[in-house]
Amino acid sequence: MKRLPLATLLAIFLGWLLWAVSVRQAVLFAVGLGLGAVLAGQRFGFTTGWRMLIEDKDASGVMGQLLLLALAAAMAMPLLGHFPELTAALGPPSVSLLVGAFVFGLCMQIADGCGSGTLYKAGLGIPMNAAILPLFALGSFLGSMHLGFWLDLGRAQPVGLVNRFGWQQALLITLAVLAVVAVGVRWYARRAQRPQGTQPQPLLVRRWIVGAVLLALLATLNLVIAGQPWGVVYGFGLWAAKLAQASGAADLAGNWFWSQPGNAARLQETVLLDVTSITNIGILGGALWVSAGKPVTAKALTGTQWAVALVAGLLLGYSSRLAFGCNVGAMLSGISTGSIHGWIWVPLAFAGTIFGLRIRRHFGF
Repeated sequence: MKRLPLATLLAIFLGWLLWAVSVRQAVLFAVGLGLGAVLAGQRFGFTTGWRMLIEDKDASGVMGQLLLLALAAAMAMPLLGHFPELTAALGPPSVSLLVGAFVFGLCMQIADGCGSGTLYKAGLGIPMNAAILPLFALGSFLGSMHLGFWLDLGRAQPVGLVNRFGWQQALLITLAVLAVVAVGVRWYARRAQRPQGTQPQPLLVRRWIVGAVLLALLATLNLVIAGQPWGVVYGFGLWAAKLAQASGAADLAGNWFWSQPGNAARLQETVLLDVTSITNIGILGGALWVSAGKPVTAKALTGTQWAVALVAGLLLGYSSRLAFGCNVGAMLSGISTGSIHGWIWVPLAFAGTIFGLRIRRHFGF
């Protein structure tokens, strides 16, 4: 589809949201369109950035992500401090988090996308990610069904830096840790490149910087409008849960996760009232607009590669629910709003990524 007719359809849907749903949901859809356009237009991939660092010793993607985290924290933490009605992306340190983050990091390299990456690449028309998307949703739903069991294995109360120290000190702590990580990443990349006799890769690349600035601004808009940080995974699980409930495939009334008051209420509402779902739909629309009229070429996969990728997609969804988010919900939103669980998520997911890359190479992706 060409951009003009697609833009017309998106504008009509936006107008319908304004008229039939709410102004807030219409604006959040517009924010989602922006998120999708930036992710797809700048090819700002969290999965790709990590892979570049490990395989190519190219730190530019991770540096872009660190810039994104710093900018998002600098905007989100003062807002959280001054407006208590806004909520942080808090998750409990738990066995669930440890297992989920590691498995997620492993599977996202095989599936070539995290939550946001799967969305925008599906919007670009990449067959593997489009096929993984419904399995991601199914996996997220299955993870939600089992989350109570995983949390019973051991958990602590969520810890929020803003609540504990105030937004000023929380921001200083966050920026200091991000600076230390940036120094470590720079040292690793320079040291790894030196024996090869090659010119060092640039640490700052325009597409990553532009993407970081725009995503930080849009994530902050999402926080202000939705009252909660940007997330992806919850929407996927909700879509599958509503299908399971409508078809009678699962009894959700007695489930620990879906019997929580907020989750139970969302099951009874249209998905268009869910803030995560509406931004997810917007991300798909924004990526579609970027790819409109531009055929996407993707590597043909063997039957074995398809099977491995689809299993990874299912586990990607399952583990994301256990880990209380993906690179967006756990890492970006968690760290930028001061949640300790975000800092626990990152090293475990990165460790999983190292193993995931080995599996990726083994199967020739």
